[in-house]
Amino acid sequence: MDGDKMTKSARNKTIDFDLAHAPAGVLAQIKTAADDLTTMEKVKDQSINGDSFAILPQLPDRVADLALVDPPYNLNKQYDGLHFKRLTDNDYQAYTQRWIDAIKPKLKPNASLYVFADWQTSIALAPVLGKNFIIKNRITWQREKGRGAKTNWKNGMEDIWFLTMNSKDYTFNVDQVKQRRQVVAPYRENGQAKDWQETRAGRFRDTMPSNFWDDISIPYWSMPENTGHPTQKPEKLLAKTILACSNPGDLVLDPFAGAGSSLVTAKKLGRHFIGIEQSKLYVAWGIYRLMRANDDRSIQGYTDGVFWGRNTGALQRANRK
Repeated sequence: MDGDKMTKSARNKTIDFDLAHAPAGVLAQIKTAADDLTTMEKVKDQSINGDSFAILPQLPDRVADLALVDPPYNLNKQYDGLHFKRLTDNDYQAYTQRWIDAIKPKLKPNASLYVFADWQTSIALAPVLGKNFIIKNRITWQREKGRGAKTNWKNGMEDIWFLTMNSKDYTFNVDQVKQRRQVVAPYRENGQAKDWQETRAGRFRDTMPSNFWDDISIPYWSMPENTGHPTQKPEKLLAKTILACSNPGDLVLDPFAGAGSSLVTAKKLGRHFIGIEQSKLYVAWGIYRLMRANDDRSIQGYTDGVFWGRNTGALQRANRK
C-alpha cells in the first residue's frame, strides 16, 4: 500500500504514499473537470482534482450549508510542487475577492463560512471578508507548534474567521460544541453539585464554547489522521466548525481541500461534502482516508458528544468504561 511503509516506525501512522502505490480503488474515485459536475447527484460526496477557480463555476448554485475555506496563507509555500508566492497586501486582497466571487453563488442564503489564516494574512484578509459577509467572530486557535524566534515571539496561534451570509438566519448548535473540563474546586449549593457532574473519570463541567481554542493539537506522526500535507488541519478543529454550523445531512464545501480533513470529518459527522484540490496526490490521500472512515468514525479528542482538552485520552477511556 505504502511505498515508504517498510522504513517507518511501527507507530508512525502518517499517510504519505505516492500515486504509484495508491491503495486499490483510490485513483478511480478522483473526479476532474472532465467529469459532469453540474448536478448534486454528480458532485455530492465527491473529491475533485483541479483548480477551484475553474471547478467552482461548474458546480450547481446554492448547495452548500457550510464552507470551510483554508486558502494559501500569504506566505512563500510549496504544496506538492505547487508554489504559492507571497503577494503584496493589495494583490492578496484581489486574490481573496476572486475566490469569494467564485464560492459565494454556491452558498445557501443562510450558509456560514470559516476562513483560516495566520495573523499576518488576517491583516489583509479581514477588510475583504467584512465587505462580503457578516463577521460574527474571530477565533484564536492555539496550535502551539511554531518555529522559535530570537528577535520576536514564537508564532503559536492561527486565526479562524466565523462568517455568515445573513446576520440573523444561520445555524449555530451551541450544545454540540461544549468543552469538558475537570473541576478543580467543585462548588455545591444545598449539598448538590452546581454546574458540574460526577463521572467515572472524575468531576467535570461542560463549558460553553469560547473563541479561544486551546484544546487542539496539530496532527502528528502517531495519529491515524496524519498525512504528509505541510499545513494539515486537525479533524478535531474541523469538527467544532461542522457541528456548530451545520446539521446532519447538510453539505460542506471546501474549495482548498488539501488532504481531505474537512471531507473526512464531515463524513464522520453525517454530513455531505464537496472538496476541490489542485494536487492529485493530496486528493488521493483524502480519498483513502474517506474509505477508512467507512469503518472508523472516531475523532480524536471528541467523545461522548463533547470536546476534551489535550492529553486527556486516559480520562476519556475511563469515562467510557
